[in-house]
Amino acid sequence: MYLCLYFCAHVVSCHAMPASSPAALPGLVDADVAEHGLPRQSLIPLFACLLVAHGHLILLLLLTGSTFLIWFGPTPRLAVADPDLIREILLSRAEHFDRYESHPMVRQLEGEGLVSLRGEKWAHHRRVLAPTFHMENLKMLLPFIGKTVVDMAEKWVTMADPASGEVEIDVSEWFQIVTEDAITRTAFGRSYEDGKAVFKLQTQLMAFASEAFRKVFIPGYRFLPTKKNTSSWKLDKEIRKNLVTLIGRRQEATDDERLQGCAKDLLGLMINASSNGGRRGQPVSPITVNDIVEECKTFFFAGKQTTSNLLTWTTVVLAMHPEWQERARHEVLEVCGAHDIPCREQLAKLKTLGMILNETLRLYPPAVATVRRAKSDVVLGGYHIPRDTELLIPIMAVHHDARLWGPDATQFNPARFADGVARAAKHPTAFIPFGLGARMCIGQNLALLEAKLTVAIILQRFEFRLSPKYVHAPTVLMLLHPQYGAPVIFRSRPSSQTPDHRL
Repeated sequence: MYLCLYFCAHVVSCHAMPASSPAALPGLVDADVAEHGLPRQSLIPLFACLLVAHGHLILLLLLTGSTFLIWFGPTPRLAVADPDLIREILLSRAEHFDRYESHPMVRQLEGEGLVSLRGEKWAHHRRVLAPTFHMENLKMLLPFIGKTVVDMAEKWVTMADPASGEVEIDVSEWFQIVTEDAITRTAFGRSYEDGKAVFKLQTQLMAFASEAFRKVFIPGYRFLPTKKNTSSWKLDKEIRKNLVTLIGRRQEATDDERLQGCAKDLLGLMINASSNGGRRGQPVSPITVNDIVEECKTFFFAGKQTTSNLLTWTTVVLAMHPEWQERARHEVLEVCGAHDIPCREQLAKLKTLGMILNETLRLYPPAVATVRRAKSDVVLGGYHIPRDTELLIPIMAVHHDARLWGPDATQFNPARFADGVARAAKHPTAFIPFGLGARMCIGQNLALLEAKLTVAIILQRFEFRLSPKYVHAPTVLMLLHPQYGAPVIFRSRPSSQTPDHRL
């Protein structure tokens, strides 16, 4: 019964029309398709939509080429996997394209913050929040993040079987604790404890939303007063109420109390901006309490899931490839020692670990695709794109394209990044895990710094391999994650081993 409903739901949401239809794109008729080289759908249309719905854009790319037309219900989307065209959309001609509006259910979860905003309001919020993610500011958070990771590692040691010295850990669950702590400190600073309580509620709300995404989509279902919908609404209200209270407390503090001797946190910067307005000489809407609430929700959603998924996949691939695990460990021990929490300067020297993180992001990008909307009629790579056309950039498909990455495109090979990101592929825009251009992920520095620190501490203390229970099933639920978790077996390294040991 469930499979039948699931199939029917996708028929409704992904009903396809042939690309030769006069409605193939608003204003783009069959003659335009032929004249400008846009390929017609070369698969059974419904099957193609089902592939897209499940994130399997790689197969479509292989079967249709780097630019193809797909349908989401009545909405046509032009999938663009050509790196030159992607560069135009996201960078050189980005002013002609805008972020498309997310589904209401997604917006409720991720908040109406930086990810969703457009125009001058987006630009103003980006300017205000940028100092939070400057490397000098993030450096002040490293000792706190490091302590959280060390505490986690010590718990794993106490959980180990006395006979074997091993413990099985589902890292996909544990890494969420680490990332949650990091983003709470980044968002709330000295209001950490209050922020932690708020984000605990947000975690519960995310659990409800994740479950809803797994179910068949029924239009209007989210408005029905079901038990879970009612619980979700109550949680959202409580989160908002607690954040407003927290913001009020911080607004009562003096400027010196807010920032002196502390890292610049997201909450403090936005409160200052709400008092001081925008850039001098530029009219801009003031940042309101509601804006601050939405930004906190956005930061929690984006920061927690993106980094925890990166840590999970990195641990999985290192467990799969012990030779790279040993190379990374050797580097960490040589640069950072066997026990000390690595500092920012030491992390910058971990080239092999950086290559491994980049290769993990290539194979398992947090978001499998991103969508832009044409703000006006525009010519893109010789194609006439009418206004309001949605353009789908299949990030994961581009990252796995053998034409860009070579015959081993689907294989784990960090060595491809030995000469840097720009030279890893045949085109510099072939690697876009955090996007490109002005809307590139603002939290990229935090995610990579946190991931590098966490993996380095784990390599110092443990050797690890995949559990026999592990099933490799990457799946898309807003972001790319392991469907059945990521059980990994850890074994403590001998405490007597020193960083002077060589491979």
